[in-house]
Amino acid sequence: MNKGFIFDIKPYSINDGPGIRITVFLKGCPLNCAWCHNPEGISPQVQKMYSKNKCIGCGTCVEACPVKALELTPEGIVTDFQICDLCGICADVCPTRAMEMSGRTVTIGEIMEIIRRDRVTIDQSGGGVTLSGGEPALQSDFVNELFDACGLEGIHRTLDTAGLVSTETLLEIATRTDLFLYDLKLMDPDKHKQWTGVSNELILKNLRILAEAGANIHIRIPLIRGVNTDERNIRSTAAFVASLPGPTKLVSLLPYHNIAINKYNKLGQQYDLQGMEEPTQDEVAGIIRLFTEYGLKASVGG
Repeated sequence: MNKGFIFDIKPYSINDGPGIRITVFLKGCPLNCAWCHNPEGISPQVQKMYSKNKCIGCGTCVEACPVKALELTPEGIVTDFQICDLCGICADVCPTRAMEMSGRTVTIGEIMEIIRRDRVTIDQSGGGVTLSGGEPALQSDFVNELFDACGLEGIHRTLDTAGLVSTETLLEIATRTDLFLYDLKLMDPDKHKQWTGVSNELILKNLRILAEAGANIHIRIPLIRGVNTDERNIRSTAAFVASLPGPTKLVSLLPYHNIAINKYNKLGQQYDLQGMEEPTQDEVAGIIRLFTEYGLKASVGG
């Protein structure tokens, strides 16, 4: 039985597919988007997260650390990562959860047990399970086995993906996926690489191939002023989405916010705004009108 490496599970999710869902966040992502709201999902490794504002300076973690990698300073707990082996004992003993470990292994059985506990709510709302991340398709063996188990019990299956995996991997997942939430960031390949660290060539190719294969696809687009809200990018995006074969694709627009800054702080990482801003309501309304011109239905959220 395959195991998955995750960083979070959110029950009662209403923004990751139809109905009320269980969303499982898998760790590891080939993109490094400047605006990422789940930075703890990028690395495929266990990471330590520290919240200085939660720390009461009790020193319990310092005393418990078996390799003496922690020090209590006026700035809070400092970890020597050349010594730290990420065993997680400091997080286990922290009375205020100022220390957390991001990344743990789960089995198919554990996830199915969580899903079954909320099965009544899921079924009554027309919900299901969503695998997100990070990029869940990087752990395709786990995804396929979990979706097979869900399929046997009639549970709706959604994959939230950026599409940067091999075409063969994505098509194999598609045979047991009821809905793809497919992220589009930017159409210009150079700008895409500037803001995400990777080219969009395979992402766009895979989206078209999925559509040709008859997959049920819902497009999701983050809207970040200074990155991708200009008319040229929006028109290019709308034209591409409108050209996809099969039924007209729904488009969800996700306006940028910087709420993830606290996560970067907990990871000890710098969050560089780089001129990124939340679009105004008028800008979003204009973007919706542009998509309408191409025969597409776009809405905020979802």
